[in-house]
Amino acid sequence: MEQEEGRPINPSGNPTFESVLAARLSRRSLLKGAATGLVMISAGPLGASRSARAESAGGFTPVPATTEDRLIVPPGYRHTVILRWGDPLFADAAAFDPRTQTAAKQVRQFGYDCDFIGYMPLPQGSTSSGRGLLGVNHENALSPLMFPGWDGKVETKTREMVEIEVAAHGFTVVEVARGSRGEWAVVKDSPFNRRITGASSIAIRGPAAGHPLMHTEADPAGTTVFGTLNNCAGGVTPWGTILTGEENIHYYFTGRTADLANPALRALHKRYGVGAGWYGWARYHDRFDLKKEPHEPNRFGWIVEIDPYDPQSMPVKRTAMGRFFHEGAATILSKDGRAVAYMGDDARFEYLYKFVSAGRYDPKDRAANMRLLDTGTLYVARFRDDGTGEWLPLTSGVGPLTEANGVRSQAEVVIDTRRSADLVGGTKMDRPEDVEANSVTGKVYAALTSNDRRKPEQVDKANPRANNKFGHIIEMTEDGGDHAGKAFRWEIFILGGDPKNPDHRAYYQGHTDVSPLANPDNFAFEESGRLWVATDGIEDALGANDGIFALETQGPERGRARRFLSSPSGAEVCGPAFTPDGRTLFVAIQHPGWGSKVSFEKPESRWPDNRDDMPPRPSLVAIYREDGGKIGT
Repeated sequence: MEQEEGRPINPSGNPTFESVLAARLSRRSLLKGAATGLVMISAGPLGASRSARAESAGGFTPVPATTEDRLIVPPGYRHTVILRWGDPLFADAAAFDPRTQTAAKQVRQFGYDCDFIGYMPLPQGSTSSGRGLLGVNHENALSPLMFPGWDGKVETKTREMVEIEVAAHGFTVVEVARGSRGEWAVVKDSPFNRRITGASSIAIRGPAAGHPLMHTEADPAGTTVFGTLNNCAGGVTPWGTILTGEENIHYYFTGRTADLANPALRALHKRYGVGAGWYGWARYHDRFDLKKEPHEPNRFGWIVEIDPYDPQSMPVKRTAMGRFFHEGAATILSKDGRAVAYMGDDARFEYLYKFVSAGRYDPKDRAANMRLLDTGTLYVARFRDDGTGEWLPLTSGVGPLTEANGVRSQAEVVIDTRRSADLVGGTKMDRPEDVEANSVTGKVYAALTSNDRRKPEQVDKANPRANNKFGHIIEMTEDGGDHAGKAFRWEIFILGGDPKNPDHRAYYQGHTDVSPLANPDNFAFEESGRLWVATDGIEDALGANDGIFALETQGPERGRARRFLSSPSGAEVCGPAFTPDGRTLFVAIQHPGWGSKVSFEKPESRWPDNRDDMPPRPSLVAIYREDGGKIGT
């Protein structure tokens, strides 16, 4: 979820992806359809118009675009709400009552604003699809929908309200089991159930651990931090851990960066937009006050690794993977067994990254695998207008990352990853969010959600959309099919919007009979290689609720979008995740009822309880076929 106010802007002069794309398409002499004015962008034959049936080989009837305030799935499918904000995770945890909520209760209940979902089979190492662990992010705490009677002013928040918000952030591990009819339920007496919050102890490892910029009064060694915040998307590693990305970390800190005595620290915090103080936690916690703890922001904005199979284990911030507004980290193995994680920095004009571990995955040594992400090479992507690209290493002492440019160590490279990417010349993108590899084809897909700050003077025939409110998806092919490679080829997979509206300049590999989507955010792949896309912001872009869309990545149906799910009003859809057998799709419904002028008493929705005495509640949902078959077949 993006929060607008105070978002930083990349000040570098590096080329934008829009300028690269314009030159790329111009070089390819792309055709402009005489009847519709649509720009055709394709990895295959250009200009071919392909109408499609309402029910295709995709195996379900698309649901309509609507603003109806309910969760809608295709005929023949059912859904079950497994967990709602505040639901007990333990047999002795308190039942949810928003009018008597406390931090002590919240820390044993499901957190707020669920986002990424990772399904981890039980027992560990199996492919069980009937019993497993769900690892779930809790990105935000939306105060207006959480607290009855609150006037919306940060200065009137009580200490207990702030403590509830801190406890509602973070991560949940919960055991779930599937019933005989396909429905799922929480196992409340499971020893695996766990909450990690904005106050939990988390280790710092990798090159930034112990660096002076990580030192605080509470942690003079710079090796342990309290909490993980704004956890957006994530990924599952081959060795059975979960990676969760800390995204909009700047909203938790209050203070003027201009008042800091150290000019380098002022520049660092400005580049990350630190100081907005959106939550007002600094009133009760000194560590969120820039004047009192100027280094605390440097301890957030990392990838956090969590072992869901060991409830006593301490989560770890893996600093070798860089510090920025992490959407997530999708991991795959290279040809020689190294771990490769693709990552996006979710802000306008920011960058796309990947991390390649130095060591190799050993299926027989999980303990060694747990250290893989502490050493390796972090890269930023540069896109060229001839359809090729390269991965530029962010390594201290290499290229411009030298002491002459103020970079004295790898710790400084990763603590200020954005400046490092500025210096080497990465390509500025339109809010890169989820970046994932298709294990069937090996191709990599990057969600570029939107960029409404592209100016009219940047528009040309090949890149005709100023105020890009629809977003697009890029398809990348690593050279030699090796994810550890240093070069790639790229194409546009789709341009969001309605292809039947010529003003949108949308493109779906030539298909026009589609379910129009906008603002692609999260991805999931099923075993056939089909791409499932969760969206964030269709209401503003296309006037309908957000949803889940299925897109084929191969064959004649390649690129055609079909809506599988429509969300309740005000909600974003997040974290699609399949069970290994493909018979259950888990999704997170985030911030139902949200809007510009909502309150606890007057939300835009009361889903899922639909009761006048209950607020809307972010929820975890399981979707399955009535006949027990595979999703989408």
